[in-house]
Amino acid sequence: MLALINELLGLPAPAAEHAPLVDNMLEFVHWFMLILFVGWFSFFVYTLIRFHKSRNPKASYKGVKSHLSTHAEVGVVLVEAVLLIGFAIPIWSSRVNEFPKEGAAMVRAYGKQFGWNFWYPGVDNIYGKTSVELISASNPLGLDKTNPAALDDMVIMGNMRTPVGRPVIVEVSSQDVIHNFAMPHMRIAHDALPGSLIPIWFTPTKVGEYEVICGQLCGAGHYSMKAIVTVEPAADYDAWIQAAAPKPPAAVQSSPDKPSVVVAKSKPAATY
Repeated sequence: MLALINELLGLPAPAAEHAPLVDNMLEFVHWFMLILFVGWFSFFVYTLIRFHKSRNPKASYKGVKSHLSTHAEVGVVLVEAVLLIGFAIPIWSSRVNEFPKEGAAMVRAYGKQFGWNFWYPGVDNIYGKTSVELISASNPLGLDKTNPAALDDMVIMGNMRTPVGRPVIVEVSSQDVIHNFAMPHMRIAHDALPGSLIPIWFTPTKVGEYEVICGQLCGAGHYSMKAIVTVEPAADYDAWIQAAAPKPPAAVQSSPDKPSVVVAKSKPAATY
């Protein structure tokens, strides 16, 4: 039944650990909306028949004395309050407050008209420093390569790679206007705001390629603002990080708070 409802709603097959919870909530809400629709529509038809001119040729100025409609409205408000306070807010709080503490893959996603740049912290899992003065066509995020922590960082445009079965923390931001980082298969999305890093997380459950879209109208090229998420086995992901991350010079100090220092070995003096 859930798969049928997803198909009717146009939702793609879920590919994240929390996705069934989202789908179940959507299913429950839509069934509840259907019950409300049938109930209120039935009441509407009843009023059309009950108070039709043919049945009431003379207007009554006393009106309806029953309080049934008031009770029904109060009941609807109470049910909706229970849904909001008892289900929606706690579930949302668990998603935004309870982040995985260890073992998560990390990446930052930056939106820019009209594409996505993905910044990986490299083997050391530490993001380096950036500067707007260093932004260029070859350095879209302005990585400061004099900072030791940035030497093994990677910036990839249009393709985000993640391991299957491992939590993934994505910090979302924007370099120009407001975008929305949305992954329909993962059932997760968040606005990308200039000057802010907003973390979201999910755990992929299926190997494959999925789509990232911009869920916020951001300009004439909004329709083309897409990227690919490649979910692969954890071992392949770890091997890719090790192989693709730039290798910093061995003599560069590893402290992210100190300027990089390269120690050159001098040749021994020639003897005559």
